[in-house]
This record gives sequence, structure tokens and C-alpha cells, in this order.
Amino acid sequence: MNDKYVFDTSALLTYIKDEEGAETIADLLGKALDGEISIFISIITALEFFSASVKKEGWAVAKERLELMEDLPLTQEPLIPDLRKTIGEMQFKIIDEMTAVKRLPFADSCIAGLAKSKNAILVHKDRHFQSVEDEIEQLPLPYHEYV
Repeated sequence: MNDKYVFDTSALLTYIKDEEGAETIADLLGKALDGEISIFISIITALEFFSASVKKEGWAVAKERLELMEDLPLTQEPLIPDLRKTIGEMQFKIIDEMTAVKRLPFADSCIAGLAKSKNAILVHKDRHFQSVEDEIEQLPLPYHEYV
């Protein structure tokens, strides 16, 4: 069993909103508290989590959720120069030296890039990540569209 996980924003929202799949997140968080696994999030995840909460629930709820997130056993990772190439490879499929096709939105490519760099399992509810399922081990939760 892999002992490293990366949570996408959708995984955190699933847990906070107690949606289908929240029990999986709770189990992983419990294992992280027990020191059995490590869970990472990108700074992009933290920003998206706060932004989505403000948009859907308002400023007060977003601030409460951010405080709750800070209490979870998550290691927040910054965007560091070493990740640039990996993030680019996640965002674009390279056809040849002159051609690349976009396959992931920027935020998702940052999160996928973190998972790839950590050799971690990506936990999410986001169909976008299907485009990189052959490159990153994934634990997809029941899908839900977050806007």
C-alpha cells in the first residue's frame, strides 16, 4: 500500500460537506493522524478550497473551513521551481518539439504535478484527472462537478 496521498480540492470539499466519499477521506485522515500515511495538498488546493467556499457559502463559512483545514493532518506544499517541468507535463501532452495539446486546467496540473513528484496517490472527484490516469495512481471518489 502506498503511504503517500495528495488531496485535490474536491476531496477536501467532499469531506467538509459530508458528501458521498467522505468516509474514505475520513479513513485516510485517521491513518495520517496515526502516522501510517502522509497526505499532501498543493498551495493551489488551499486557494481553491477557500475560493470555492467563499463563492458558494460566503466569507464567514470560508474562514471557518480554512481554520478546519489547518487542523487536518495535511502537509501543504508550495509551488517550487523543481515542479515547473512536471506541472507543464501534466498540463500539456507533448506531441513533438513544436506541438503540445492542453489536457488539464492549470490548477489541476499543479495538483497532479505534486502527486507525480511525490509518487503519491491522487484522491479526487474530478473527471479532468482521467487524462493522466496512466501516469498517476488515483483514488477517484464518486464524481461531482464543482464550480
